[in-house]
Amino acid sequence: MLQIAIDGPAGSGKSTISKIIAKRLDINYLDTGAMYRMCTLKALKDGVDLDNQLAVIENIKDIAIEIKKNRFYLDGKDVSEEIRREKVSKNVSKVAAIEFVREKMVSIQQKIALKTDVIMDGRDIGTHVLPNSNNKFYLNATVKERAKRRYEELKEKGESVNFEEIKENIIKRDAYDMNRDHAPLIKADDALEVDTTNLTIEEVVSYIIQRISDSND
Repeated sequence: MLQIAIDGPAGSGKSTISKIIAKRLDINYLDTGAMYRMCTLKALKDGVDLDNQLAVIENIKDIAIEIKKNRFYLDGKDVSEEIRREKVSKNVSKVAAIEFVREKMVSIQQKIALKTDVIMDGRDIGTHVLPNSNNKFYLNATVKERAKRRYEELKEKGESVNFEEIKENIIKRDAYDMNRDHAPLIKADDALEVDTTNLTIEEVVSYIIQRISDSND
């Protein structure tokens, strides 16, 4: 099975790049970040104190997650737009840092990767979810550029957003993700780092596909 691992911090272009590569190579794309966003959304909707790890664990024990044609269903309801809202973005790192949550999601992700060719993006794909993949990439960009991308994305959706606040949230999220105890955000030793700051989406896609082709010849 072809397993492609795309890691990197928020706003580095992981999801956009991964979706395009999946279409070009005709393989399945699994947005692992969306799975953690669904856990976060469920906890927020149910009024759970996110600082209470035991309460969060209890809340998501029987969570029902489905992904159909890149639409995300939480307990049977399409939440594809809801999980991208800023309130979820601000809190997802806290929920994703809980070991029980990560192991539950990783188990689902690994089962999918055993059955089909797949590209996954996240923060610990190359180090934790697909450690044996021969196709690992770590996307990065400056904080300013990542904040700009996020700002423009939310503005297009009609949300009222503040650039400096988004930038500050990204800095905090980076620190949280990189310093969590379980499966922190780090570049896998055998991953190829790609700085996307001054590259177009097409340039990044073409580069990664060429590297995948070279490594699988």
